[in-house]
Amino acid sequence: MKTVTSKDGTTIAFDQFGTGPAIILVTGATAFASQPGGDALAMQLAPHFSAINYDRRGRGKSGDTLPYAVEREIEDIDVLIDAAGGSAFLYGISSGAVLALEAASILPNKVKKLALYEPPFIIDDSRPPLPDDYVAQLNAAIAAGRRGDAFEIFLTKAVGIPAEFVAQMRNAPPMPPQEGAMYEPTWSEMEAVAHTIAYDGTIMGNTMSGKPLPEGKWVSAAMPTLVMTGGNSEAFFHDGAKALVGILPNAQHRILEGQDHAVSPTALAPVLMEFFKA
Repeated sequence: MKTVTSKDGTTIAFDQFGTGPAIILVTGATAFASQPGGDALAMQLAPHFSAINYDRRGRGKSGDTLPYAVEREIEDIDVLIDAAGGSAFLYGISSGAVLALEAASILPNKVKKLALYEPPFIIDDSRPPLPDDYVAQLNAAIAAGRRGDAFEIFLTKAVGIPAEFVAQMRNAPPMPPQEGAMYEPTWSEMEAVAHTIAYDGTIMGNTMSGKPLPEGKWVSAAMPTLVMTGGNSEAFFHDGAKALVGILPNAQHRILEGQDHAVSPTALAPVLMEFFKA
């Protein structure tokens, strides 16, 4: 992996695939570029673009400088854009989509187009909201050295997996990789990045509280924007996507039939290529 140095001195590691217009890929909670299978989407895009797949701070081969602030992650994206030539397309998934949205609103002259897959906004009663002290619970668990508990808080309260299933996951033996199947990280691998789950919670702010999205928050992100959801995904993803499209100046919504939150790179890549090339 190559590296760049962010504004606060943090080393950010990235891989670059292909040549052509640059696309920076922003992962969601617990995911990172250097994990097995983390480069699948970048490789799909490589024949037409220069796909930059990076480890967000605190994960994989990137550094981490405390205290955490969303502004530092935006600076990481900024320095990656500079390394790519000063402007780029931006794609983010899940909470990484919200980070990409925040970056685009701060860097509107550097982000040419913006694509977002299922930002996990909870704006109504289509699913239970996160507790007000969600990030505080995560930070308390990490401070006490209970990384597994922090990951369990994320799975039960943010992802919505029943506690009894999480207990099975916690005690399950590692599964050997299967050809053609998505890589399933082990519990210990997730514990290694558990401290960054609070980072994503901070990025989301109060947008998972069951309340409408804040009017005017991202209006400076006026570049063409594509907000995608999976046809098999829960209703709250679609509700949040439609609400976001309604407040952004130049956005459209598209449903990827047959997909859910774990979107297939082979299904996603053609849609991104069509949007970014148009």
